[in-house]
Amino acid sequence: MEFKVAEKFVSINGEGTKAGQPAVFIRLAGCNLRCSYCDTMWANSFDAPHKIMTEQEIAEYVRSTGITNVTLTGGEPLMAENVSVLLSALSEKGAAVEIETNGSADISVCDGISPRPSVTMDYKLPSSGMEGHMRHQNFSLLESTDTVKFVAGSNEDLERALEIIKQYELTNRCRVFFSPVFGKIDPAQIVDFILKNKLNGVNFQLQLHKFIWDPDKRGV
Repeated sequence: MEFKVAEKFVSINGEGTKAGQPAVFIRLAGCNLRCSYCDTMWANSFDAPHKIMTEQEIAEYVRSTGITNVTLTGGEPLMAENVSVLLSALSEKGAAVEIETNGSADISVCDGISPRPSVTMDYKLPSSGMEGHMRHQNFSLLESTDTVKFVAGSNEDLERALEIIKQYELTNRCRVFFSPVFGKIDPAQIVDFILKNKLNGVNFQLQLHKFIWDPDKRGV
């Protein structure tokens, strides 16, 4: 199979349960959403600059780095045709695979892959302009090794995230993270919200790569 690889690089995980750990990033071109705060808009077109690579070529690149954590991102990687083939190829090579998805695509594509990739799924809040595209059926497919990420840019976003956490009992189902829209909300406001609402099991995070390097720098 062939895949449109917009970029590939080695860095540290900037967020999530493996924040600070080395990881190989494979970014596939193309996304079906246009979030107001998107920081990879250049890769969102399905015709964005890319290199065609097969699943075996990608898996060999990952193996050559000597890094075992792999993050498949985008764009929206679940929009790629036959993405399960790529996920299987990476898992078969012994990589610890994470797939970052925007919450609008069916995550059941990960089922049946052994070991199953961990899913980091966004829930797009009101300020993103994309909440209407969220696939709520995905919540029932989440496993304990998966993560739901809320990127908040306003108090309205925080209140909506709280509703979703309670409605789907997310802290009993998977990991839950809150992140600020970079430069749009005081991180302390999110921390205060978590403490005020006694959100046990909810993690606050900052995007490490945006503090280590220029926030607009690619390949990190």
